[in-house]
Amino acid sequence: MSSYVPDGHNSVSPYLLIENVEQEIEFLLKTFEATLLYKIDGPNNSIKHAEVKIDDSVIMLGERQNQGFSVISSTHIYVKSVDETYKRALASGATSVSEPKDQAYGDRSAGVKDAQGNFWWIGTHVKK
Repeated sequence: MSSYVPDGHNSVSPYLLIENVEQEIEFLLKTFEATLLYKIDGPNNSIKHAEVKIDDSVIMLGERQNQGFSVISSTHIYVKSVDETYKRALASGATSVSEPKDQAYGDRSAGVKDAQGNFWWIGTHVKK
């Protein structure tokens, strides 16, 4: 990788601005078996910045400073098993958007919505 990108990071990383970073970290750890890289505390028991790694990608998180707006994300993640990840997501408090099913383009995919309203599309490529 180039010298202007930190080790272990890709050039593009989602940055989620959410109400409760701690809750989102727990969801990502349980659902996607993410690894917490670090978190920086902010004022009033908030989390100013955190990073988790899912497989080969980093997701950055920060708590919204201005509660007057809502930022909802939609992120796609390839996983080893859509069915297992989908079950873990539901057990972690997500709601189903789309149950796992085989798609014409060769993926088995599903969708969930986490407790903060973010959409997570999960897929496993099953056909070459």
